[in-house]
Amino acid sequence: MSIENTLATVIEMANNAGPLGSTLKLNFGGSQIVIDGTGDANTVSSEDSEAACTVDISLDDFESMLSGSLNPMAAFMGGKMKVSGDMGVAMKLQNMLG
Repeated sequence: MSIENTLATVIEMANNAGPLGSTLKLNFGGSQIVIDGTGDANTVSSEDSEAACTVDISLDDFESMLSGSLNPMAAFMGGKMKVSGDMGVAMKLQNMLG
């Protein structure tokens, strides 16, 4: 998958989920996806902005989480995913991933 395909997938997931109640940045190194769930619905963008929670992860590992072949908790515990900021927001991402 490409960042464009991943962005489209995250937009679809965010639209189908309730508002996060906060902001979350998925940082893939050279690119990022920001979910702003502070309004009535989640909005998703690829613009780099500050967020209450930042998840640093490789695009390949994130795509593995989307496909279900990598468990989010296993990625966190195994050091494939680093969370900075509000851990509660990161837990909401796990719920959004299904």
